[in-house]
Parts: sequence; C-alpha cells; structure tokens
Amino acid sequence: MTSLNIDLINLFFQAAHMRRWNDHLRPVEFIELDKQAHKAVIAWALARYEESENGAEIDWRMIIEGGMFEFMQRVILTDLKPPVFHRIKRNKGEELQEFVVSELSAIPGVDSAMMEAFRSYFDVDTFSLERRVLNAAHYLATDWEFRIVYEYNPRLYGIEDTRRAIDLQIEDHYDLVGVQRTLLGKKSAGFVDFTGQLRFQSRWARSPRSPMTSVLGHSLMVALMAFLISNNAGDCPRRMYNNFYTALFHDLPEVLTKDIISPIKRNIGGLQEILDGYERELVEDRLLPLLPSRWHPGMRYLLFEPGTNKAMVSGEEKVFDEDIPAYLNVDQNEPRDGRMVKMCDLLSAYLEASSSIKHGISSRTLRDGSEELRDRLVGTRVRDLDVNALVDAIDSLEV
Repeated sequence: MTSLNIDLINLFFQAAHMRRWNDHLRPVEFIELDKQAHKAVIAWALARYEESENGAEIDWRMIIEGGMFEFMQRVILTDLKPPVFHRIKRNKGEELQEFVVSELSAIPGVDSAMMEAFRSYFDVDTFSLERRVLNAAHYLATDWEFRIVYEYNPRLYGIEDTRRAIDLQIEDHYDLVGVQRTLLGKKSAGFVDFTGQLRFQSRWARSPRSPMTSVLGHSLMVALMAFLISNNAGDCPRRMYNNFYTALFHDLPEVLTKDIISPIKRNIGGLQEILDGYERELVEDRLLPLLPSRWHPGMRYLLFEPGTNKAMVSGEEKVFDEDIPAYLNVDQNEPRDGRMVKMCDLLSAYLEASSSIKHGISSRTLRDGSEELRDRLVGTRVRDLDVNALVDAIDSLEV
C-alpha cells in the first residue's frame, strides 16, 4: 500500500482549514483535524476497554486504517451535514462512493492497493466491533464539542433536535464498556477531557499562521505519517500499533507543561533532562490515574522517550541508536521506531511552517523555524526513507 506520500498527507492537512459548527455561536473554533485526532484517541480507549474488560481480540490495524479511511472520506466530502450525508448515501450511495474514490485516485502516488483497501473497508459488515468502536468514538467526540457549543446556543432553532440525534447515536453503542464508563462521567470522561484540552493549545504560539493548528491535530498528522511508513515496511502488528500510538500520544504531557520551544530546550544545558523528569512525575500523578491501572505499563511504554527506538529483548527493554534489527520485528518484542516518529514530528512541523509562509502569513519566528527544521531533516536517514525527497515534496506543494 501507499507509503509516506506528501500529497496524501497534505489532503489530511486540509482538514486544518475545515471549521465545525460554523452555523453556531462558539467560544473557540472547532476544527475537523482536531475532531479526527480526538476521535482517534477515544477509539483507542474504547478498544482497550473491549480488550481488557471483555477479552475481545481487537484488529488494531482496522481501528487505525479504518479511522484513516473515514477521515479521507470526510475531507473529500467537506462540510455535509449528517442528515444530508445520510440522505444522499441512502439514495446515491454507490455514486457518492465512486466520487470519493475518483478524487482520491487523482492524488499522485496513491496506489491501487490503497484504493482497493478503501473500497473494501466501506463494503464490509458495519456491525464489526472495530467499526462500532470507530462509530462510537465519532459520536463521543461530536458530543464533547456539542456540550460546549450548547452552552452558547441553548435557544438556537433546532439545537434540541441535534442533542437528541447525538444522544440516540451514542445510546446505540451503549453496550461498549468504554461508552458506559465515559457517560458515567468518571475516570474515562476525564481522559477524554484531558486529551481534548490539546485541541485548544496552539502550535507555534509566538507566530501568526494559516492554518492555525493545535497540538492534538498535529499529533494525528504525525501518527498518520508513522502508520503509512510502518504499513509499507511490512511491520508486525505490534510495531505498527506502537508507532502509531506513540506518535498520537507524543505530546500528551503538554497538557500539563504547555509547549516549551525547541531553541530553549537545546540552548539551556540540562534543561531537557529536567523537563523529562518533571513530565514523568506529572504523567504519573495526573494522566495515568485517568486510565485503568492494568493499562499503565503499556501507556508508559508509549509515552516515555517517544523519540527513541526500543524493543523488549529477553524480557527487558532495550534502546537502539540505529534502526531496530529485522529479527526483532515480531509482536512479542514490542518494537517501536521512536526515531521515525521524531522524523515525522519534524516533517509535520515543516509542513505547518511551509504552508503558512506560502499562504502569505509569516513571521521571523516562522521563517527561522522553517529553515531550522529543513536543516535538521535534510541528510537524515531513518528506515531507508528518502527524507530529502519528502522535504522537497513539501517545498513543491501548491496551496
């Protein structure tokens, strides 16, 4: 299937321009990229509950890839309201799907294998557990937004109809353990709120940009890049899982510390070590208590030192300065390509800066940051990727 493709990544990035609830009064902008990122986090939690509480065997590839395919469909169809979308789907479902496929097929470098997987995903049984988890995550993320929007629009025409429609959709998924826990308003709801706060935390805080991206939206961009690389490389399922969710969660501690810009970290000796230790303390005290205790070891494995390569060797965690050896590419070794995740992090940041500058929204901070990111990326080698070509592809994008 398609490897890391900047044209496809740019399609996802267009969701940073897509505003949600734009016919409602709202205290902040709700952005489609952020919604999709929040959905991905919630889907992880719901699927983990099904694993740990019900003993379900989760196809994590389907959770990740299915979420990506649903995101692709959403970006192509832009801002159709749900009732309109479902009406069109009932009457012109095949034509609608063919339109989406034709639009995706026109993206340079998107191969037939991805298009076949995309078609198959929407043709399969919609009652599979993974599809239901993704549907539930979609409605819980929507409900999270709606509860904020409702406070500013309690008398808006049709607002109660919207509330009932969301409530009914969530009720259809009430058999999922994670949905029940979230609606109880206890720890699980706290985790949804905790991660949702990163939707309000802007990247590049000292510079105007277009589009303005959040920390959580950025994290999804990094995770999608990591998934495409892992998928194309033939990584074992746990390696693909570890890479995607390490990328998705790599900035979660910023809810607790806020963003500290890279130049400060690099130029104040010993600061990074101090911050790493403090972040660990805050994660242990504030984040992990929002999740079941049996999940904590796995979450620590994903969260801590996200930029390092590591695997379990003879039951012990081992760090690798270079690419993980091929013989460790099996599930029981829990391989994770942190250096690749870091490269994707830098590529996503470079795309953000480059896109804004091309839109004519710039600043010295943004220009200096863009040049520094380019210098850090050019000439690097991670998992045999042609990083220079990826940087050149970002430079060549039209906005």
